[in-house]
Amino acid sequence: MKIHMTSVFVDDQAKAERFYTDVLGFVKKHDLPLGTDRWLTVVSPEDPDGTELLLEPGRHPAVQPYKDALVADGIPAAAFAVDDVRGEFERLTGLGVTFTQEPLEMGMVVTAVFDDTCGNLIQIQQLKQS
Repeated sequence: MKIHMTSVFVDDQAKAERFYTDVLGFVKKHDLPLGTDRWLTVVSPEDPDGTELLLEPGRHPAVQPYKDALVADGIPAAAFAVDDVRGEFERLTGLGVTFTQEPLEMGMVVTAVFDDTCGNLIQIQQLKQS
């Protein structure tokens, strides 16, 4: 068994597509019309056949209270691995991304948390060499 797909609820799929591709650097894998929405997934360009991230419309009534509670408590909706958290922090800050947690060493990992502009906090993390 392996993880094939996971999702984040987004407020606006077009805005999410721009942020996740143009800013974060993911590439679009699927973009299929689905009524007024789309089946929109992105993947890492480093692993195009790897785990897909579904940019899922967040109109279900349970979504907004859930997202609001996570953000209020500073809990990321997803975590992405990077080779260099500090380098990504600098790159993304330069692109106007707002971080709620600057790079922080926590034992064997370095993490940072940013706002994805679509109602979620996202964590980037780097496993330090032992």
